Amino acid sequence: INLDLFLFSLIVGLVIYWFMSRKKPEPIPEFKKLDTPTLTTRETSFIEKMKKTGKNIIVFYGSQTGTAEEFANRLSKDAQRYGMKGMAADPEEYDMGELSRLSEITNSLAIFCMATYGEGDPTDNAQDFYDWLQENDDEDLSGLTYTVFALGNKTYEHYNAMGKYVDKRLEELGAKRIFDLGLGDDDGNLEEDFISWREQFWPAVCEHFGVEASGDESSIRQYELKEHSDINMNKVYTGEIGRLKSFEVQKPPFDSKNPFLAPVTVNRKLNRGGDRHLMHLELDITGSKIRYESGDHVAVFPTNDSALVNKLGQILGVDLDVVISLNNLDEESNKKHPFPCPTTYRTALTHYLDITHPPRTNVLYELAQYATNSKDQENMRKMASSSPEGKALYQSWVLDSCRNILAILEDMPSLRPPIDHLCELLPRLQARYYSIASSSKVHPNSIHICAVVVEYETKTGRINKGVATNWLKNKLVTDNGHKSTVPMYIRKSQFRLPFKATNPVIMIGPGTGIAPFMGFIQERGWLKEQGKEVGETVLYYGCRHKNEDYLYQEELEESEKNGVLTQLNIAFSRDQEHKVYVQHLLKQNKEDIWKLIHTDNAHIYICGDARNMAKDVQTAFHEIAEELGGMTRTQATDYIKKLMTKGRYSQDVWS
Repeated sequence: INLDLFLFSLIVGLVIYWFMSRKKPEPIPEFKKLDTPTLTTRETSFIEKMKKTGKNIIVFYGSQTGTAEEFANRLSKDAQRYGMKGMAADPEEYDMGELSRLSEITNSLAIFCMATYGEGDPTDNAQDFYDWLQENDDEDLSGLTYTVFALGNKTYEHYNAMGKYVDKRLEELGAKRIFDLGLGDDDGNLEEDFISWREQFWPAVCEHFGVEASGDESSIRQYELKEHSDINMNKVYTGEIGRLKSFEVQKPPFDSKNPFLAPVTVNRKLNRGGDRHLMHLELDITGSKIRYESGDHVAVFPTNDSALVNKLGQILGVDLDVVISLNNLDEESNKKHPFPCPTTYRTALTHYLDITHPPRTNVLYELAQYATNSKDQENMRKMASSSPEGKALYQSWVLDSCRNILAILEDMPSLRPPIDHLCELLPRLQARYYSIASSSKVHPNSIHICAVVVEYETKTGRINKGVATNWLKNKLVTDNGHKSTVPMYIRKSQFRLPFKATNPVIMIGPGTGIAPFMGFIQERGWLKEQGKEVGETVLYYGCRHKNEDYLYQEELEESEKNGVLTQLNIAFSRDQEHKVYVQHLLKQNKEDIWKLIHTDNAHIYICGDARNMAKDVQTAFHEIAEELGGMTRTQATDYIKKLMTKGRYSQDVWS
């Protein structure tokens, strides 16, 4: 106690001394206001920018994987065909409080392409805009004319929540909706939803502003090609995401614009048999100052298969090692290049461009002009139209056949576009997210990933390989004496263990859905070791065969043995005549489950496939609540919904 008193007096004494001995604040000299406005590195006023560049349509995008940004670019390009001028804008870069001023620009219109991420959340770049909408009740947006196109996926609980919210909220604040909310469903055909909406949207705009389409359907280039013959190679991007040379000289903080190169310390196959490759990787984050919590996601930036890149170069007859820049023809645009420039075609096709997804219809439309065979040209334009036969052709020939750009070029020998136009049109290669399979309490300097390698045969007999999983599979710990590294950053999530360790947890994660629960189990074990009282920890896991793909068997059985896992329930779906899944086990243990939820305040976590598993599991919970809680189906559904609102029913799912 005496020591405490002594320290306390010392601190108080020091604080008083510091206050007494401080210099009196010096008067601040007055400077005359200079007439020249200070140049900010980036204009945050979209109104000033629109006035300066004569734009009257602004298309904001909330984008996590690049699709909403792509749609926004297409809409802003469309404006030109109607004698208007559009610009695509990232809400994160501008002061959204200026929306009320849009009426200062004649015939102005704001379009919002808003994707929903995770559990009905805004995308990272739209978070501030979302907060602003929620906080400003007295905002008067009566001068704003707007429309919203929402991007979502029907398999998720909160289908298109963000787009619906923006649409409703802008109206509440007095803005005038010029055209109905468009709902895009990525579980169906997002591209078709967008085209159908856009096809009706522009005529409505023309009618509203009294303008006519110029009928100019020709391709409009956004960037011009510059080839660099004698350039210092130190000025050339070689795959960096943000700053030039950021992979050679790494500086924290690390995020989506500045990823950390994490060395791979473990890469092992998890399954003992079967035709799939399930893997466990460990990334070393020592010295990076990166912090993570169990339940967070790790984002990795993969690269495309060099064999695909080489084939593209061959088929287009191009030297891929030419150093080029694609420069925006609109000099006022914030987006100077479609990807980091100057760089080589090889780097662009390897690191920056998505060459494996089936191309969207606008790419086909713009490339059609280069097909020398008139039938090919007609088909490409037809696939990009909104006619029923065009849509059906795109669905069957591109989507159902999983044809990527290389397959399209191989199957259309008359189509040989200039590579620079192709590079302008292809979407950016996106980071991939994985649920972290470790706890930072146990592994502060290591991030674990659990994933299954994607590889399948398409209808045309080609083998398609998942970009990120095949790239990760080949990340050997040492490659020719060098350490393999993975560019990565952390994305925080809402998927969190209960604040009170005494709360029971029910974890449901078949297949690679086990990932975040490996972190949860490690963390509950660590809490126990710290002498904390830890509630029941119950796991429902599922795989095909016990002796083939039972992931982390040793670790799970060990956790059960030492009492960290109080229950380990496993559904081996194919080890008997009839299939057994996690939802069947939940129903079998319904009394226990109901007691945990209804009496013991348990938190429920579900991770894995959204399309079937998450739905079937939710139905099982509805049925248990009905049966043991004596509820009607509607009451049971509401009961589970309430758990979600209270943060006691969390999902980390993908489709």
